[in-house]
Amino acid sequence: MEDDDDIPTLSAETFAALQEFYIEQEKRQEIFNKLEADNKLKENIMFDENWQLSQFWYDEPTVQALVKVIDQTLQDGGRVALISCPTLFVPVKRQIGDRASVSLLEYDRRFEVHAPDFIFYDYKYPEKLPELDKFDIIVADPPFLSEECITKTSEAIKLLGKDKIILCTGAVMNDKVEKLLGLKQCRFQPHHRNNLANEFSCYANFDLDGILR
Repeated sequence: MEDDDDIPTLSAETFAALQEFYIEQEKRQEIFNKLEADNKLKENIMFDENWQLSQFWYDEPTVQALVKVIDQTLQDGGRVALISCPTLFVPVKRQIGDRASVSLLEYDRRFEVHAPDFIFYDYKYPEKLPELDKFDIIVADPPFLSEECITKTSEAIKLLGKDKIILCTGAVMNDKVEKLLGLKQCRFQPHHRNNLANEFSCYANFDLDGILR
């Protein structure tokens, strides 16, 4: 008979991490089951903002405005990429999912519940993106107001986009956005559920404001 002392044991830290992993897995599965039972789209599951990931969700008027622009701009059979703006996914998918494809490129793996339309995306490594067909419309919201983040996000947009680009970010990035992507500032301004101190702007390479008149 083997001595019980020979049985390996987990450290307290490892055990706690393992427990946290299983709890998170259960939460994901619960949300996934709810979405599956509700055809994934009838209810927009809202995760809490993770400020460590610099997450700030759009308010409803902003969501509806961007959905309208996408809907009226995209042709049937087109492809939309949502980069780092995960709460747009369900409203856009609900509006155009029967006539076009919508892909979510996001770092936060909670949004894997939207697989197979979820693509893991770390803005720091645009070169690690999988090979994808080009997208007709890209909507991007870089998570951080830094030169590195806007530069890396711009690289991803150039790799993935073939036509129209919408980018929402802090107004302080105006010069960088124009230099890197050639986008022009719109009159339309995005707003968030929680008011932010920074002024945000929307940029595009087409007449976005004309669609919202």
